[in-house]
Amino acid sequence: MVVGTLGMASMGGGAPAAQGDFEWSGRLDQGQTLEIRGINGPIIATGASGGSAVVTATKHEGSRGDPANVRIEVVEHGDGVTICAVYPGRNGERANTCEAGDSQGKNMRDNDTEVRFRVQVPAGVRFEAMTVNGDVEATDLDGPVHAHTVNGDVEVSTSGAAEAQTVNGSVTASIGQSAWDGTLNFQTVNGSIEVHLPAGVGADVSAQNLNGGMESDFPLMVRGRWGPRELSGRIGDGGGRLELTTVNGTIRLIEQ
Repeated sequence: MVVGTLGMASMGGGAPAAQGDFEWSGRLDQGQTLEIRGINGPIIATGASGGSAVVTATKHEGSRGDPANVRIEVVEHGDGVTICAVYPGRNGERANTCEAGDSQGKNMRDNDTEVRFRVQVPAGVRFEAMTVNGDVEATDLDGPVHAHTVNGDVEVSTSGAAEAQTVNGSVTASIGQSAWDGTLNFQTVNGSIEVHLPAGVGADVSAQNLNGGMESDFPLMVRGRWGPRELSGRIGDGGGRLELTTVNGTIRLIEQ
């Protein structure tokens, strides 16, 4: 396992960015994962023109804390690479670390520096983006996508499959894959969910909301319960599960 920090490049080289900003580039094989983990700030990703991934990050001073105390770390592992904004932790609590998966600490200790990530993702590479305060945009990708924030909107478009979650914000997703295994989950609390699917898709759908309507361009063979707040049905011949959940917002299934 290799760990890189601000201003370093690895897995194939690249040059450090100027003025204290961060830049990393490296080749990733199809099936590997490029994972970006922020806390305060947006993550914006597009497809790469070649086989190399490129990640840049810029730090912007907030009202509290020193941006110099926020590190950008790179962890290379067998499944790909994880890049994190690591904030100073609170005294007496577990130090924040950069690790693959969902174990990164999220303490900010009175430091609201904003870190803005921009990412280029090669075709066939799985992209995972997670932040707390900020939008996530992952568009024109060619591979699986998982996008997550707490306070912000999520927008995803890929030729593959995708999942997206937020709490305070809307979810908009465009999926190019017409069949998948397992479950694709789209979830928010305060916001709408709009999922664009290809013609001919087959899926088993479960949708729930409390305040808002439900709309579908696809005929749904209703299975189980049907009501103003809950729907369970099948598109086409069925297939992988599609779960859509919000509290305050409309749910829409749109044919591409």
